[in-house]
Amino acid sequence: MSSLSVRLPKAAAVRFALSDWAHTDGVTWMFILKTLITAFTALWLAYRLELPQPNTVLVSAFIVLQPQSGQVLAKSFYRILGTLAGLTVMVTFIALFAQERVLFLLCVAIWVGLCTAGAARYRDFRAYACLLAGYTAVMIGIPATLHPEGAFMQALWRVIEITLGILCTGVVSAIVLPQTSTAALRNALNTRFGDFAGLASAGLDGTLDRERFEQASARIAAEVVGLESLRNVTAFEDPHMRLRSGRLARLNSEFMQLTTRFHALQRLLDRLRERQASNVLEVLMPCLIDVSELLASWHGRPLSEADAERLSVQLELCKHHLMPRIREARASLGHTCPREADQLDFETAAELLFRFVDDMHNYAQTHASLAAHKHEREQWKERFTPKANALAAAVAGFRCALLVIVGGVFWIETSWLSGATFALTSVLIAALSSASPNPKRLSLQLTLGTLLGATLGFILTFRVLPHIDGFPLLCFVLAPVFALGAFLITRPKWSGYGVGLLVWFCIASLPANLARYDAYTFINEYLAMLLSMGMAVVAAIVILPPNRPWLWERLEAELRLRVVRVISDPLKGLSSNFESGTRDLLNQAYGLSTGRPDVQRRLLRWTFQVQEIGLSIIELRREQEALPKEPWYAERMPWRRAIRALGRALIRLFIQPSESNRQRALAAVEHAIHATRTTDDRRPPHFDSSPLRRVCSYLHFIRTSLLDPQSPLRD
Repeated sequence: MSSLSVRLPKAAAVRFALSDWAHTDGVTWMFILKTLITAFTALWLAYRLELPQPNTVLVSAFIVLQPQSGQVLAKSFYRILGTLAGLTVMVTFIALFAQERVLFLLCVAIWVGLCTAGAARYRDFRAYACLLAGYTAVMIGIPATLHPEGAFMQALWRVIEITLGILCTGVVSAIVLPQTSTAALRNALNTRFGDFAGLASAGLDGTLDRERFEQASARIAAEVVGLESLRNVTAFEDPHMRLRSGRLARLNSEFMQLTTRFHALQRLLDRLRERQASNVLEVLMPCLIDVSELLASWHGRPLSEADAERLSVQLELCKHHLMPRIREARASLGHTCPREADQLDFETAAELLFRFVDDMHNYAQTHASLAAHKHEREQWKERFTPKANALAAAVAGFRCALLVIVGGVFWIETSWLSGATFALTSVLIAALSSASPNPKRLSLQLTLGTLLGATLGFILTFRVLPHIDGFPLLCFVLAPVFALGAFLITRPKWSGYGVGLLVWFCIASLPANLARYDAYTFINEYLAMLLSMGMAVVAAIVILPPNRPWLWERLEAELRLRVVRVISDPLKGLSSNFESGTRDLLNQAYGLSTGRPDVQRRLLRWTFQVQEIGLSIIELRREQEALPKEPWYAERMPWRRAIRALGRALIRLFIQPSESNRQRALAAVEHAIHATRTTDDRRPPHFDSSPLRRVCSYLHFIRTSLLDPQSPLRD
């Protein structure tokens, strides 16, 4: 008996194993179960209501499927908007061009192209509104050209069917063991500071290698973009998170500023270590160690609201003790190393360190404020501003419009009975793949998934369904197909196969209220689908695929132009716009260049350069905006004119990078530093009291960035 008890696992181990399963494989099985409940509920209602096309109900349900309830609700909301927009436009087109198929087809192609371009522009759940506005228009319009007299009733039936599928998915997702987006958002917020604290602690004590730093920068950019998407989604499912939407936006903005400040400090410390500036590092090290030890204590720890309150108190004390230490270090450096360059290095590094701690303090205060339903920090007007390449969106729209025209012309010229399916499928494939960084791969996955669906559909339609009777047996037969498709959707690398299997199996193989067993029509329908998918794959390969150098280079150019925007745009809201736009561009370009580490490395180097220069320019502009009205701070002063000349030199450099433009920018920043240092300042020469001292630090950081041997400007 005692030996048996020894072999039995302990209760704690069992609970841990069950918890681990629930958060890994359990999530997959729960998604499969919810998919089956959704599908059979929607199908039963479609049959009971005797809807003309039950397959449309299931297609709508499967397209809306997401693991988290907030994602389902957001996707459903925008999908209904897109459906209504597509309905309105298509009824108008039918009324105007029902007797002229060529003009009708041209208008449909233009509309679908615009909708697809809009989907590529937004790249979030709003993209589904655009996709469905185009797809619904085609789904209603193409069959209606055969029977225009019944177009309006067909449109109403499609809207009812689509809405029913959306409602079934939303209700099941919200009721059956819901996985909320709010929980995912809170988990992301609680864990990201602990991860960042370990990274920052290693950077301050000198143990952070370049490869880890670059990988972390790319990951942080993706996390920031993902968190903004989660913030938008949670507003649909949780009123408590909706009350905190402003603070969540502020928290994300402050985290971006915090990571940019750390990046600037880390790069400067790396340059000092490479130059072996031992005197500066030696006097600065006690200050760095204090902050590093504080951060090390938070490494890997989840940060709840109560923890954030304690962190805020710790950072307040750290700030209080850090300033005297910096002044002691400055005095020590003055006795041992009077060189101007070393003094500027120290001043710049010390200010970046103090601002870094201050940024963390602001972040901790905002995080702690989430505990309250209402808080003054909710008043936050700056927003995350995503950036999309207009040409890439236009290419996606053109590709989809061209497929509509080619499919429609082929249908008209051949009078193929399945030509409507051919044209309809080409639109849906092009629309779904337009938002993908690799439309060729997604189109191919959808095609292979559809081929699998055709095989299973043929077996079920002609070998199984004629021998069963009743809805329970139908569910039993369809369950393996739906479960397989849901399982594939849960695997990011295989999700295209799952979507292709579920969507096109339902379109061609799902029995209607009046079942038909017509092998000729069945084969024609699937042949039309596979041919149109093959055409979409060819179009994705031939017509400017996004994961090619033409788009990487444009996104890289847009990254550089962020510096130009920082110099020329209004200061209000500039910081948040700069931080979010830069990270969104990096996230896009990094994803598109998967498999090309050389391209990704170059994109990261440009991002670092842009962030360094952009941060310094924003701080310079803020300092000049807040200058007191004293004669030595006037617009006409030489140091103010020198900074304006530096701005013009930097604009030339980042619009057209070259060695000659870099040298001009270096000369301009040297002149600005000299003019600033020789200006008579009546305030104590500390960065916490002298605006000119701070200005000189920002200018010096720009100079060190331009001189960095790792800079892409030196390629």
